[in-house]
Amino acid sequence: MAAPQDVHVRICNQEIVKFDLEVKALIQDIRDCSGPLSALTELNTKVKEKFQQLRHRIQDLEQLAKEQDKESEKQLLLQEVENHKKQMLSNQASWRKANLTCKIAIDNLEKAELLQGGDLLRQRKTTKESLAQTSSTITESLMGISRMMAQQVQQSEEAMQSLGNTYSIEKDKKTLAQDCHRNATAATHFFTNDPGCK
Repeated sequence: MAAPQDVHVRICNQEIVKFDLEVKALIQDIRDCSGPLSALTELNTKVKEKFQQLRHRIQDLEQLAKEQDKESEKQLLLQEVENHKKQMLSNQASWRKANLTCKIAIDNLEKAELLQGGDLLRQRKTTKESLAQTSSTITESLMGISRMMAQQVQQSEEAMQSLGNTYSIEKDKKTLAQDCHRNATAATHFFTNDPGCK
C-alpha cells in the first residue's frame, strides 16, 4: 500500500502536468488569435490563472519533497520540481512571444481596416463630388433650356407682333383702297348726276 505522502506527490504531479498542457493550449490559442484585442485580453487572463495554479502546485511539490524522509527521494523530487520550474519559464517565454506575434497581427489588421476605411471615405467623397458636379451640370443644362425657351417665346412674341403689324398694315391698305374706291364712285356719281355738269 502506498504511503499517503506518495499519493499526494502523484496527485500533485498529475495536476502540474494538466496545468502545463492547459497553458500550452492557451498559448497556441494566442498564436492563432487574429483579434480583436478583447479576445487576446481574455486569453491572457486565462493563461495567468493557469500559471498561478501551476506555480502553486510546483510549490506544493517542493514542500512535499522537503518532507521526504529519505534523502534520495527528496533529491529526486527536488529535481522534478526544478524541471517543472524550467518548463514553466519556457512556457512564459513562449507566452510573451505569442503575445507579441498576436499584437503585431492585430495592429496590422487594424491598420488595414483603417486604410480600407480611408479608401471608403475617399470613395464616398469622390462620389459626393461627382454627384455635385452632375447636379451642377444638370442645373446648367436646365438653365440653358430655360434661356432657350425664353428666347423662343420672345421670338414667337416678336413674330406674332410683326405678323399683327403686317396684318394691320394690310388691313389699313385694304380699308384705304376701299375708301378710295367709294370716294371715286361717289365722285363719279356726283359729276354724272350734277345738273351743272351736263
